[in-house]
Order: sequence, then C-alpha cells, then structure tokens
Amino acid sequence: MITTHVLDTARGMPAAGITVILELRQASEWSAIGRAATDAQGRIGGFSGAPLIAGVYRLTFDTGSYHRDQGIAAPFFPEVRIVFNVSDAGTHHHVPLLLSPFGYSTYRGT
Repeated sequence: MITTHVLDTARGMPAAGITVILELRQASEWSAIGRAATDAQGRIGGFSGAPLIAGVYRLTFDTGSYHRDQGIAAPFFPEVRIVFNVSDAGTHHHVPLLLSPFGYSTYRGT
C-alpha cells in the first residue's frame, strides 16, 4: 500500500484538497494507476487501482492549485513530483510531503 499526507508548514496545518496522481514506471514510460485528493487532515489513505508491485513509482502533487486557493497568485512550485522505489510490494510505503510556498521536503514515513 502507498499512502501520503501533506502538511502546510507555513500555515502549520494539514493541506486539504490537493490532487495527487500515483504512477508506475514501465520501461521508460509512466502509467497512471491512481488518483486521489487529500482529505481534511491532508491525508490519502490509499490509491485505488492496480495492486502494488515492485518497481519505481511517482507521486505528483498539484501544489499550484492549492497555493492559489491560499491566495498565492503565482506559486513558485506549481507541482511536486516524488519518485521512489518499491522493492517489497508487501510493505506499507508512506511518502509525506512538507510544503511551504517556496520549498518542500519529503521522507519515507511509517
């Protein structure tokens, strides 16, 4: 299972309503396998679609729309893409995003 959550570190709050697309790399092409939006707590508890397999995945966060909704007319980062490797499909992979208008960071969560 792949899960995520987004925290708006500038506001000190969860970032609700961010659309996130989950993709799997197959050879040199990316295939979308899931799409969801963060809930009121900034979380996505899973993506519907194909079962998890070992491979390289990408999460794309629509941060531009979120920042515009927060009153930032021209967001510096219109999207954030996080590429990561899943070597054991039987394990939970939690990939959080810490977001502010001019920076972001991520890590492997639990």
